Amino acid sequence: MFRFFLLPIVFLFVAQNGTAQKASLARKYFSDGEFEKAAVLYKELHERNRTNDYFFERYFLTLLELEDYKEGEKMVKKSIKSAPEKIERYVCGGTLYERQGKRDKADEQYEKAIKLLGPNQVQIVRLANAFVKNKNYVYAISTYEKGSKLMKIKNMFAYELGSVYRLKGNLPKMIESYLNCLEYLPNRMTNIQAFFQRELSEVDGLSELKKQLYARINKSPEISIYPEMLIWVFIQQEDFENALTQSIALDKRLIENGNRIYKLAQTAIREKSYNSGIKAYNYIITEKGINCPYYVDSKRHLLAAKRDKLVEGFKYTQDDLLELEGDYLSFLNEFGRSSSTATIMQEMAKLEAFYLKDLDKAISILDTVVTMKRLPRIAKAEAKIDLGDYYLMRGEVWESSLLYSQVDKEMRDAPLGDMARYKNAKLSYYKGDFEWAQDQLDILKGSTSELISNNAIDLSVFILEHYALDTSALPMQLFAQADLLTFQNKFEESIILMDSIMSKHKEHGLGDDILLVKSEIALKKREYSTSINLLKEIPTKYKDGILVDNAIFKMAKIYEKRMGETKKAMELYEKILFDHPGSLYINEARKRYRKLRGDGA
Repeated sequence: MFRFFLLPIVFLFVAQNGTAQKASLARKYFSDGEFEKAAVLYKELHERNRTNDYFFERYFLTLLELEDYKEGEKMVKKSIKSAPEKIERYVCGGTLYERQGKRDKADEQYEKAIKLLGPNQVQIVRLANAFVKNKNYVYAISTYEKGSKLMKIKNMFAYELGSVYRLKGNLPKMIESYLNCLEYLPNRMTNIQAFFQRELSEVDGLSELKKQLYARINKSPEISIYPEMLIWVFIQQEDFENALTQSIALDKRLIENGNRIYKLAQTAIREKSYNSGIKAYNYIITEKGINCPYYVDSKRHLLAAKRDKLVEGFKYTQDDLLELEGDYLSFLNEFGRSSSTATIMQEMAKLEAFYLKDLDKAISILDTVVTMKRLPRIAKAEAKIDLGDYYLMRGEVWESSLLYSQVDKEMRDAPLGDMARYKNAKLSYYKGDFEWAQDQLDILKGSTSELISNNAIDLSVFILEHYALDTSALPMQLFAQADLLTFQNKFEESIILMDSIMSKHKEHGLGDDILLVKSEIALKKREYSTSINLLKEIPTKYKDGILVDNAIFKMAKIYEKRMGETKKAMELYEKILFDHPGSLYINEARKRYRKLRGDGA
């Protein structure tokens, strides 16, 4: 009995294996251009199972290659008779007539297929796909339009219609269809936005989308999906002012909790649109009020946005800085000075130290922070490193070294510990103890932090390159002292010292390094033309030096970021790409060049 039971299974396995082998051989014949041989095998496979779409399509394509239209017509008619529900096969019949130049007969087949459509979603999609595959987009559109009526669901096939109009090259209808889809399926918003971001051009595509959205909002103001999409369009165009206007209107209409405005503020600040971001945070603070879940974070981020606007905008007055200082004090008076506001206090200390030049106040603020109870270890370590910097800026080297050493010990094998170790190594460099600095830097080259590792390598290479070039270490010691004076914001003293090196130790080879430091001082003083002129001397006077690409890259950044001269910036980024292919700045230069060129890479 077991043997009789097993026999059908064996026969089935042998049959399936035989079919697979024939299909594989037929596929090989077809790819090799041996269509006659392929036709014999595909005909056999198709006639064994007339409902199998794959064998039908392969046999049909083979007959087209052979231009055997008579046999093709015969097989299509038979296949329709054996599987009348597969009305997409009428499209194959139409294709045969088209190949023979019989357009009227082809249209008859296409129209017959559409006429036979029933209220069956799978059948509708299969027929439309058959038309799309044949590039008969008009018939595919007709199929979906009739299908929607048959299914009695408006916009049921709007998404599919959008795809067809895209292939047809009809931009307005494509956008219209995808917006219709949103009305039918709002949960497809993210999917459609991703498509628009990929397919629509900045000028024509997004402008057309915006035009249609305005029309829909005016016609159906109650449908919120359209203003949401419009906000997205404004964000794509980096028009945060209009994005905020629409967002506020939607927030008020839907009685939201400020989440939409808060997210927009974050995006605006990330894209350096500070005015819009500041307005958004102010809206949450003033309109949504203290009970809003985003109130405190908005106050906190508002301070950061105002600071970044001043610092990164490079245009500020003493009054602007004092106003920002007042904002910090106001925040701390409202929320207190505790571990939860320690970050704000640390930010205020930076404002005092680097911009208001009040080191005593900066140190006083951080002295309070580092003694706070329940302050997280990382926050305390960060505050101690900053405090160490401020003591060093005030000339108290011992206090500075002590704080760095504490962090080194407390955060051993952590990035902050490495940072503290690097700071101490640089202290040794400032004091002229180059051997000890070099020993520490050698260890830090293997830091898990790429920034610390790169800084350690740069300083180590600099010391190796310039130390002991002659019998006297004096030029390097003077340069390190000048470097410290620059860190302490004693710019004039630093420049005087560097100029003395240039006049008394010309042969030492520190010329390009001195020009680089002087250009950085000019940059800090917002003397951009002076900084550019100093950098220009490096490729001219030291064309074989290792700082040439560095100087070119810095010039490009100043032109781009500080002076707004994008053409000059592009020329310099391009110079790095072509003249300095081995530069460490090559990837960043390429990225910035492409962005300025407008391709967004």
